[in-house]
Amino acid sequence: MNPGANRRGDPPASRYDRKIRLVIAYDGLAFHGWQRQSGLQTVQACLEEAVAGITGEPATIYGSGRTDAGVHALGQVAHFVTSRAIPSGNLQKALNDVLPPQVRILSSEEAPLGFHARYAARSKLYRYRILQAEVCLPFAWRYVWHYPLPLDRRRISAAAKSFLGEHDFTSFAASAGANSEPDSASAGSESKSMVRRIISSRVLWSERRKILAYEVEGSGFLHHMVRNMVGTLVEVGRGALQPGDIDRILKARDRKAAGPTAPAQGLCLVRVIY
Repeated sequence: MNPGANRRGDPPASRYDRKIRLVIAYDGLAFHGWQRQSGLQTVQACLEEAVAGITGEPATIYGSGRTDAGVHALGQVAHFVTSRAIPSGNLQKALNDVLPPQVRILSSEEAPLGFHARYAARSKLYRYRILQAEVCLPFAWRYVWHYPLPLDRRRISAAAKSFLGEHDFTSFAASAGANSEPDSASAGSESKSMVRRIISSRVLWSERRKILAYEVEGSGFLHHMVRNMVGTLVEVGRGALQPGDIDRILKARDRKAAGPTAPAQGLCLVRVIY
């Protein structure tokens, strides 16, 4: 077992313990975010209740990171420790039988005891979807930001490239980085640094669906960082900011320099890369 695992939150493991790695999809509008909160329905609490009911043991679920209230996931990764010998495939079926329909376990497998869903992650990929159609159908509103006004996609795409590389993202963080994910480069410590590394930053367009999607992969993300990036890109797209202003905003290290926070429901955690 990785000797650092206990310092990161896992209970002490015995020779009978197993670590189960889950890949999870959920509709974020049904929950007050990922992280357990007293008196509120959260994804973490929902999963812990389901796991405890199946294993008969108290359960603590460790996710790869926290998603805000209203933010969705297609590929959230989490783990828990159990002494029960239930096959991982059976655990997946049992969990999906008792979880609400807004949460689904896409896979369940045994992982090395040294694995940690949060600290082993190298990067995360998020996707934000903006619906540019005149009318938003009632089946779509939960998963997009409906923005029917004109946006210049070429300007947005040019601005998005300015996020690439390593930068101080103070201008794009809420509450001085509260509830932020640690950068993978400092995985063993709860670094207070506002510096994050963006690996890819691109804009996609579906003419048929009238969906403008922004995809960003990074080593870690500050609180509201992606939503603030999207809100700023929309300001560029509508002409209130220039593509070159992104560099200026990054250097300002001032939240007031950037654009507004985009609505939560357009954002989805697509994949966690290990």
